[in-house]
Amino acid sequence: MKVEEGSIGRVFVLRLEDGDRLPDCVETFAKQRGVLRAFCALVGGIGAGRIVVGPKEGSSPPEPVLADILGAHETAAVGTLFPDESGQPRLHMHATFGKGRDVKTGCIRPGIDIWTIGELVLVELTGMKALRKRDAATGFELLDIE
Repeated sequence: MKVEEGSIGRVFVLRLEDGDRLPDCVETFAKQRGVLRAFCALVGGIGAGRIVVGPKEGSSPPEPVLADILGAHETAAVGTLFPDESGQPRLHMHATFGKGRDVKTGCIRPGIDIWTIGELVLVELTGMKALRKRDAATGFELLDIE
């Protein structure tokens, strides 16, 4: 395990609106406000999108398995924001989507669209140097803590 200690900086509450796309809108907001590292939590509705629901078994590097989100779903999500190797803020967020008895959970990296309402709390993390670096073996952007 690697650990880096930091502090809490600014706290933002974002009211996402119908059609706002994640992770794009959060990464754009972070870039505009100079936020490089943060913890994020989201509640609201998702109308459409695509998520990663796991790697295909036996593939190396891992091949993502994708699932579509069609129609309005209730959503709860948590994630972290850290810069990539070029200094751009990158959101890594996993969410659960529910509609009736249908529930899906996965990574939102391919993109999801807000349906009517999304409430996101972004807590800036300061005094850290952690960033996301591409891992050659997996192809993932893994959190690098020195």
